[in-house]
Amino acid sequence: MLRLVGAGAGNEAGQGAVTPVGQNELLARVAEGDQQAFSELYDQLAPRVLGLVRRLLKDHAQSEEVTQEIFLEIWQTATRYDASKGGASTWILTMAHRRAVDRVRASQSSRDRDTRIGIRDLPTDYDNVSEAVEITVEHERVTRALQRLTELQRQAVTLAYYGGYSHSEVAEMLSVPIGTVKTRLRDGMIRLRDELGVAS
Repeated sequence: MLRLVGAGAGNEAGQGAVTPVGQNELLARVAEGDQQAFSELYDQLAPRVLGLVRRLLKDHAQSEEVTQEIFLEIWQTATRYDASKGGASTWILTMAHRRAVDRVRASQSSRDRDTRIGIRDLPTDYDNVSEAVEITVEHERVTRALQRLTELQRQAVTLAYYGGYSHSEVAEMLSVPIGTVKTRLRDGMIRLRDELGVAS
């Protein structure tokens, strides 16, 4: 896993316990190029990021690799973070989910290429081709529909249904009451149903 020199340093000596710095403040300092703040942010959030990525990728080695890529992206793009749109952990976990989904899609594309090559050797297997096309088209429809949700609804839906987190876990990640999470999920799923034209 990615580690920075100096991670966790500076809190041992001194007079009494040091209050942990908030993640929003740490991310603001990272945007200014503060490596110590980056180390502290990594220590606080790396386990949660890795956990989210592993839920999607399953493979531990790939999950560690993607987690490193995520923290590199955080270091490079911290200036884009807007605290008015949500907490630092929400911003980072959303980024982590996107990266993990991108990796899943890339792996799926590779498997699809292998399948297409195999299909050339099995020219009579038309049903599988038709099914693969239908699945791809449906996935694209769902992806487009998700983009039409509000940012808050999309966060809740992706964490709960793609990330596999419980309502209480989503509430903790987004720093909102569980009732708010349920409302966002309900409204998001109603809107998805309407976008996809699914009968209620």
